Amino acid sequence: MRHKIKGRKLNRTSSHRQAMFANMAVALVINEQIKTTLPKAKELRPYIEVLVTKAKKSDLATRRMVLAKIKDKVATEKLISVLGKRYSERPGGYTRIIKAGSRYGDMAPLAYIEFIDRDVNSKGCMTPKAESHNHEKQN
Repeated sequence: MRHKIKGRKLNRTSSHRQAMFANMAVALVINEQIKTTLPKAKELRPYIEVLVTKAKKSDLATRRMVLAKIKDKVATEKLISVLGKRYSERPGGYTRIIKAGSRYGDMAPLAYIEFIDRDVNSKGCMTPKAESHNHEKQN
């Protein structure tokens, strides 16, 4: 019986899950919207909401705490300077999950997870694929 056990295992070890959520949180902070499976989106929501709530404080201890969780300096800076200020008056509920049908190969339920009042122009602005694609066009 799974009484009082929080979270889904998602067929991963705990270290893999922790790294996956850190990577997904970085992608969500930078792009402000990502597409993933529905169970992963539902598990990512409390993870990112805690980070945004901490980022609203914006002192050195908070910066180190957030950096220890997601391990990306650019995402941490954006989380504290941009998103922390954007949601400073909001008491919670920074993200929304929008169902997006099923994946073709395995019929896994897909969903978009995004920030409320997100900046539409930030989507795809700092992903490595977009940067390398632009670099190929210049050459």
